[in-house]
Amino acid sequence: MSGKVVYNEAAVRGNAATIEFCRTAVAAISGGAAGILGLTGLYGFFFYLLASLATSLILLVHVQPNNVSRYFLHKQSVFFDGILGGVSTYVLFWTFLYGMVHVH
Repeated sequence: MSGKVVYNEAAVRGNAATIEFCRTAVAAISGGAAGILGLTGLYGFFFYLLASLATSLILLVHVQPNNVSRYFLHKQSVFFDGILGGVSTYVLFWTFLYGMVHVH
């Protein structure tokens, strides 16, 4: 064998879907927490960045830094995949719970 690495496409897609699910769930939970805490403006977005960073670190610890290449095509996918997609979920839960708790 010439040293080529072979990946199972279904497993790679499954791993990406799992990361996307984790990020969406964390976005919903942290958005709800930001709304209940009454965070507004940039403080709310900084809270999302903090939650995303914490999620990335937890995923990296779970996968273990030495084994990232076994489960993902690129190491960056553990950190950056799904971050922008979670913003809309975060804002939805943030504004909904902020309105329910602090406005209504």
